[in-house]
Amino acid sequence: QVQLVESGGGLVQAGGSLRLSCAASGSIFSSNPMGWYRQAPGKQRELVAAITLRDSTEYADSVKGRFPISRDKAKNTVYLQMDSLKTEDTAAYYCNAIRGRLGSTWYQGNVGPWGQGTQVTVSS
Repeated sequence: QVQLVESGGGLVQAGGSLRLSCAASGSIFSSNPMGWYRQAPGKQRELVAAITLRDSTEYADSVKGRFPISRDKAKNTVYLQMDSLKTEDTAAYYCNAIRGRLGSTWYQGNVGPWGQGTQVTVSS
């Protein structure tokens, strides 16, 4: 059974940092490219960072250079290090497999059930 549990969000001032974690159970982590998504109030969920089974990474322009993504295969966990946070980064953050495009790459993973997400709020 696939389960995704995100943690690490919180309230932080602009310019600060947070580290998000996503613990994955089931085969989703070992079988798919994984990504971090975010959804701000009134907006659609968007994919912001991706990591493949070979640890290749790709980022949305809005977070490139600030939000490195990584994965720990021994712990079935995906991380998102969030540095130089901006108020526009405020959103609920989710992890999941990726089926779709980010940048020039089309990912063909199998998206699982969504977790509860973790809220990131950046104050000015």
